[in-house]
Parts: sequence; C-alpha cells; structure tokens
Amino acid sequence: MSISAIVILILLFLTLFLSIVTVQQGTIVVTTIFGKFSRILRPGLNFKIPFFERAFKKISVQNRSSELGFQAVTIDQANVNFTAMLLYSVINSDVETIKNVAFKFIDERNFMQALVRSVEGSVRAFVATKKQSEVLILRKEIVEAVKDQLDRTLEDWGYHLIDLQLNDITFDEEVMRSMAKVVASNNLRSAAENEGQALLITRTKAAEAEGNFIKISAQAEKEAAQLKGEGIALFRQEVAKGMAGAAKQMETANLDSSLILFSMWTEAVKNFAQDGKGNVIFLDGSVEGMQKTMKDMMALNQLNQSTKK
Repeated sequence: MSISAIVILILLFLTLFLSIVTVQQGTIVVTTIFGKFSRILRPGLNFKIPFFERAFKKISVQNRSSELGFQAVTIDQANVNFTAMLLYSVINSDVETIKNVAFKFIDERNFMQALVRSVEGSVRAFVATKKQSEVLILRKEIVEAVKDQLDRTLEDWGYHLIDLQLNDITFDEEVMRSMAKVVASNNLRSAAENEGQALLITRTKAAEAEGNFIKISAQAEKEAAQLKGEGIALFRQEVAKGMAGAAKQMETANLDSSLILFSMWTEAVKNFAQDGKGNVIFLDGSVEGMQKTMKDMMALNQLNQSTKK
C-alpha cells in the first residue's frame, strides 16, 4: 500500500471519528458552526459536520438542587437568617428553550449567582413587609410568594422552579432571647388565666352544690314536718276515737267517766317513769295533789263536752 493511500485512510478515519457524537441520557448537546447556533443533539448516537460544527455546551435536563443561606430584615428591624433548598430544572427540551439555557449566561456559575440573588431578593422583599412575630408562621406564604415571582423570571431563562424549601428560619441571638421571654410571659399569663377560670368554675360548682343541698334539705324538712304533722293528727284522731269508745262503754255500764281520766293519768305517770331517760319531771304525788289534778281534768272534760253541744 502506498503512502498516499495510507494518508487517505487516516484522513477518512479521522473524519469519521470527528463526525461521531455520543450524547448521554438526560443531557442535550448544543452545536455551533463558526460560533453561531446550529442545532441540538439529543441522547444517543449523533453525527456532526467535522472540522466546522462543534459541540458548544452540554445541558442537563434533569432536576437539579442547590442549597443557599442568606439574611433578611423584617419591618421592625429584626434580622432573620434563612437556609433554603432550591429544586429546579429546564422547562422542556424544545429548541428555543435549550437556546435560552445555552446562551443566556456565560457559564453555569453566572446562572447560579443570578438564581440565588433572585431568590434572596424575593424573600427579602416579602419579609420586609412583615413583623418578626409573623415570619415563623408564614413559611408557606413566603415560598408561594417567591415561586410566583421567580417562575416568570426563570421561564425567560429556560428554567422553572420546582420547589423551594425553607429548611431553617432563625433570628439573631438577642432577638431569640427576647422572643423566648415573650413566649414565657405569655405562657405564664395563660396559665394564670386558666387557673383563675378553673378556680371560678370550682367555686361556682361548689356554690351550686351547696344551693342544691340547701334546697334538698329544706324540701326534706318540709316533707318531714308535713309527715310528722299528719302522724300527730292521726294519733290524736285515734286517741279521740279510743277515748270516745271507752266513755260510751262506761256510760252503758253506768260507770263514772272520770275513771278514764284517772287511768290516763296513772298511765302517763307510768310512761314518764319507764321512758324518761334521765329527764326530771316534777309531779305532786300527794293525795291532795292527785285530787286537785283529777278535779282539773274532770272540769276540762266537762268543758269539752259542753263545747261540743
């Protein structure tokens, strides 16, 4: 084989070698001819024009993440430290989108710098309208406000923000101490209020219970007095019936009814002696005293009979 044939084979091999481009999955290659955009090469085996067309940039269409930390100032001049995680990606693999991604920024470092500064600016603009006491509970609102502003900006760059997570929100040490004091004082005040409410409820319930007890006791006493009165009335009725029956029988037997009074008197004295339980009762036990007592009882009996007539 001659030298010229060998040179031709080498040139052909070199041309073939320079024409083959392998693009990895998840990436797209942008090519240029004499510095001007030519086309995009998708994953797999591709061919380009050797010596004239070159691979300008490889662009990943996979999701990418970045962590960043920055500081913002609230409307009441409190410094807030944020630690955030960005999740973003290329919008799609269309030609215009890939052109924006490839040519909007000089390199990846400049793009990341612009992205981070945009996020910081959006968060700071939102936080600057809020008080320090509101920031901790507005995590979701901050994320939504930042995403709403960044989506339009990133779309012009060929990207979109998938997610923004605020992993940590902290204040300066002095502010944290003051916030802890405020929380502690609020807790003490709430505890005092709860204790007062509990004491009020306890006393109210006790008063209600005492009132109910008094009411029930009064009702019970009323019913007991009523029953006692009814019992006494029934007792007196039965005694009256018994005495009337005894007087009638004695009258039928032609006996003096004063014997009933004498029997009642002696029975009463007997009961006093048996059931007295230590009580002292003074009775005139002489014959004259008994006669006087009998005369009084007979006079009382005659008075009752005349009243009935």
